[in-house]
Amino acid sequence: MSAAPPDGLRQRRAEQTAKDVSADTASDEQSRTKSQEEVVWGKTPSGQVFRVPTTHDVVTALLHPAYPKSHLDILNLALLGLQLVLFFTLPHTARKIFFFLYFAFWRAAYDAGLGYVLTWQIGKMGKDYSFDELPLEYNTWLLFRQAVDVILINDFMSYCLFAFACFRVPDDLSIAVHILRWIGGLVLVGFNLWVKSEAHHVVKDYGWYWGDCFFQRGALVFDGVFELAPHPMYSVGYAWFYGTSLIVGSYPVLFVSLAAHAAQFAFLVLFENPHIERKYGQRKPLAERQPLHKKDLSVSSSVSASPASSLSRARSLSDVTELLSTPSVTEGETATETDLETETEFESNLRKQGMKKAVSGLSSPAATISMKRSREAMSHHDLLNRYFRKDTLFLHNFDIFRATDFMLFLAVLYAMMFMFFAPVSSRTALFMHFAHAVAWCIFHAFGLGFILQAQSERKFLVRHYLKHYHYPQRDGGKGAVQEAFANWKAIYNLSMCMTYVSACGLVWKTYSIPSDWTVGNELLRHTMGVMLIALHVWSTTESYEVLGVFGWFYGDFFMEDFPSQVDYTGIYRYLNNPEIASGAAYFGLALISGSKLVWTLAVFRHVSYWWFLRNVENPHMQKLYGDTLRKEAGFVKVFKKVASKNAKLLESRAGRHAPEIRRVAKEVKGTFDKVYEETTEVLEEFLAKSRPRISEVVQDTKILLQQSRERLVITRVANDLSSYDANQYKVSVVSNRHDGLLRFHLGEQIRIKWQAPLHRSRRDWIGIYRVGANQSTLVTKTSSLGMWIPVHDDEWDGDVPIGSGRVEQGQDPEKGDGLFKGDTLPWQVGKYEIRYHHDGKYNVMSVDGPFEIYVEKPQTIDFASVRTSLMRVVPLCLDSDPSLVPLSCRTDNDASEQQEDQPDERDPDDFRFWSERQARRIAKAIRQIYEVEYTPEVVLADANLSALAHRILASREILES
Repeated sequence: MSAAPPDGLRQRRAEQTAKDVSADTASDEQSRTKSQEEVVWGKTPSGQVFRVPTTHDVVTALLHPAYPKSHLDILNLALLGLQLVLFFTLPHTARKIFFFLYFAFWRAAYDAGLGYVLTWQIGKMGKDYSFDELPLEYNTWLLFRQAVDVILINDFMSYCLFAFACFRVPDDLSIAVHILRWIGGLVLVGFNLWVKSEAHHVVKDYGWYWGDCFFQRGALVFDGVFELAPHPMYSVGYAWFYGTSLIVGSYPVLFVSLAAHAAQFAFLVLFENPHIERKYGQRKPLAERQPLHKKDLSVSSSVSASPASSLSRARSLSDVTELLSTPSVTEGETATETDLETETEFESNLRKQGMKKAVSGLSSPAATISMKRSREAMSHHDLLNRYFRKDTLFLHNFDIFRATDFMLFLAVLYAMMFMFFAPVSSRTALFMHFAHAVAWCIFHAFGLGFILQAQSERKFLVRHYLKHYHYPQRDGGKGAVQEAFANWKAIYNLSMCMTYVSACGLVWKTYSIPSDWTVGNELLRHTMGVMLIALHVWSTTESYEVLGVFGWFYGDFFMEDFPSQVDYTGIYRYLNNPEIASGAAYFGLALISGSKLVWTLAVFRHVSYWWFLRNVENPHMQKLYGDTLRKEAGFVKVFKKVASKNAKLLESRAGRHAPEIRRVAKEVKGTFDKVYEETTEVLEEFLAKSRPRISEVVQDTKILLQQSRERLVITRVANDLSSYDANQYKVSVVSNRHDGLLRFHLGEQIRIKWQAPLHRSRRDWIGIYRVGANQSTLVTKTSSLGMWIPVHDDEWDGDVPIGSGRVEQGQDPEKGDGLFKGDTLPWQVGKYEIRYHHDGKYNVMSVDGPFEIYVEKPQTIDFASVRTSLMRVVPLCLDSDPSLVPLSCRTDNDASEQQEDQPDERDPDDFRFWSERQARRIAKAIRQIYEVEYTPEVVLADANLSALAHRILASREILES
C-alpha cells in the first residue's frame, strides 16, 4: 500500500502481487501463457481468493448490441427512452420543473443512497459463503454495479434534459462574447470527458464501482489523471456542469450544477474519505515518544511516477504534521521495531528501579541531566510540546488571557471600529481604508519577508534574542530559538488577520447591495466571487492539513531539531505553490464589490506574494533541499504527458509531412529556449555586475554613517597660532612590546609621550582618531568620541604647570607623558592615530601613528579556548581592578592578599562591575572576537567566565547550523 494519504477511492488501481494468491495458485500462474498472465485476482473479507472475470464499462455494456442485456439494463434503457419522450411532450415550464425534480431524485440516489448502501456494506464482515465458481461478495458487487449504472445514466440524462429545457440565448451580449461562451463551454465538456476516460483507464471497473467495499484486489496507487488535481473524479471531473451552464446561458442550470457538485463533495467527505481511512489506514496514537531519526533529504511521495516536490512549504514534514493535528491513518512513518523495543526496555528498567536510584547509579547528576535532555531532544512528542502550545491560528485557539491574543483582539477591534464609526467623509474614508489595506499587505509580504530572509541567511531573529536577552547557562541557546519563534508566530498571525480585516474594511466601504439582481452581471459576479472565496478557504485548509502548524509558521526557518524532508501529500501532490490559490479570496471580493480599488489591492497582493515566494521561500527551500526539489508539479507533468502523447499521434498521422512538422516544432522550441537562455544570461550578468557595486554602496554607507557620528562637532580653531611654533610640539605612542611594534590588545592601556613649549596653553589636549577620519593634518574636523586626555590634569584651573611635567626655569620645551585607559581607549579593532591639539580647540600641533588595536581570536572554538580568551579580555574591560576581576584571573599575590583581607566565597569565575559601561566593553569585545552580539544586560546577567563561555558556544552552534 502506498504510504501517502489517498485522495479518493476512485483513485485506486490494483497492484498485482503474488502474496494475495495461495501457493497452489502461484504455481499454476507460472505455467500460463502470456495472454493468461493478465488475469486479476481478488480476495474476499473471509480470505477466499478468486479470479476476477472481465467486466465492461457502462456505455459498452448498455448500448453495444452485441452484449446481452440484463433486466436492469432493460429498465435503464426504458427510463432513458421515457425521459426523451417526456422532454418532447411536456410544456416548456412543466418540462423544466419535472427534469429539475427528476435530476434531484437521481442525484440524491447517487450521493445519499449509494453512500448509505456502501457505508453499510463496508461495515459488515463477510461470512464464509461458498459458491461453485464465484463468492457471494463478487456476485453482490455485480448486482450493485447494475444499480449504479441505472443511477448514473439517469442522473446524467436528467441533467442534460434539464439543461436543454432551460436553454436560452442572452440578448444583452455581443457576438464575440457568445462565441467565447460556447468555446469555453465546449472546452470544459471536452476536458471533463478526457478526465473521466483517463480516470476509468486508471481505476478500471473495480475502482469505478467501489469494488473494495466488497472484496480486495490490490493497494492504492496514484497515477495518470490522479496527479492532475485533488479528487479529480469529484473536482475537475464535474467541469462539464459549468461548461453546460455556459452553453445554455441559464442561471438555474448554474445553481443546480453548484448544488449537485456540493452534494458530490459531501459524498466524498462523508463516505469516500472515511472508507479509505478504515480500509487502508493504520491507527496511530496521539501521543507517543518515538526516537527521532534525522533522515537524509529525499523525496518521499506516494506517487509512483516521479520524485515529488515543491518549492514551497510542501517541505512539510510528514513526521511532524502527523503529530500536530489528528493523525491521518495513511500518513507518516513509525519507528522501527528495534527502536521501540529498546526504548521500552530502558523505560521499564527505570520504573522498576525508581528514578532516584537510577539517577544515583549514573556517573553524575550532570550526566543524568545531559542524558535526559538528549532523550527529550530526540523525541517528536517533546519537541512539538516545546515549540507549540495551542498557537492562535487566525482566531482559532484564541485566549483572551494570553497577552498576544489580547493585543490581536484590540487590533482587530480598533480596525472594525474604524470601519463602522470613522467620522470622515466617504472619499477620505475610502482613501484611508485603501491605504490601510495596502500598508498591511506591504508589511505582511515585504516586511515579514525581509525578516524571514534575514533569518534564513544569518539567523537574524535568533541573533536578536541572543543579543538582548539572558537565558539560563545550560539552556544551549534553545531558549532564544523558542522565544524568537513564539514571537514570530504571534506577529505573523497578527499580520495575517489584519490583512484580511483591512481588505474587508475596504470592501465594506466600496460595496453596495444591488437593487435588481437580474440586471447586468450582478448575480454572476456575486456567484463567482463566492466561489473564489470558497476556493481560498479550501486551498488554505488543504495546505494547513499538509503543512501542520510547523510549516504554517515557517518553522524550518528557525528550528533544525525536526527532521525535514521533501514530502508530497494532499494538495502539494498537484501544485508546487498552492498558497497562490489562497489569494483567490481577494479577487472574489473584488468581483463582489466591483471596485477598482479592490481589484488593485488583489493584484498588488498577488504580485507581492509572488515576490515573497521568489525571493524568500524558494531560495530557502533550495538552500535546505538542493537538487532534491522537483521542477514540475503533478499538474504540469500530466499536461506535458498529454501534449507529448498528442504530438506523437499527430506525427504518426502526418505521413510524409511528419519530418517537416518535426523540424518546425524543433525550430520554434529552439527559438523559445534561446530567448529564455539569453534573457537568463543577461539577468545573471546584470546581477553579477551589480552585486559588487551594491556591496560597495553598502560599505560606503556604513562608513558614511560612522563618519556622520564622528562629524557631529562644531570645529573651533584658535586665532593666536602665530605666536606658537608648531615644530616645538611633538607627540608619540610608546610601544609596550619587545619588538617595538605599535600594536595594543583591545583594552590595554596606551602610553604616550609629548613635548611642548613652556608657554603653551593650559588647555592643550591629545585625542585618538581612526586613521583616515580626518583628511587635514592642520585641523581636526571629527569628534574624538570621548577618546582624549588633557596634557596636564592639574593644569586646567591653574596658570603654572605643576605635576610630573614641571620643569626648571628657562628649560624649553617641556616634556611629559600621558596614559589612555578605560573609556578614553578605543574599543573597536582598527588602526588609529593620536593628535595634539592647542588650547581646547581643534588646531593640530602634532600627529603620530598609525598604531593598531587588535584582538586575538582562538584557533579552535571550544570551552577551554573560549574561557582562556575571556580570562584575558574580561580583566582588561574591568580596568584590571582587583576588586572586580574574577579570582581565577588574579595573580597569586593578589589572590593571597584578598584571602587575608577578606575571605571570598564566591565562584572563582565570577566578576563584578562598577558601571554598565564595563559590561558594554565586554559585549563589544565578544562581538569582535567571536562574532556574537550581546547587550550589556546579558553580560550583567551572567557575570561569570564559564557562563559566558557556554553562552558563546551555544550561540555559535545555533548561528552556524
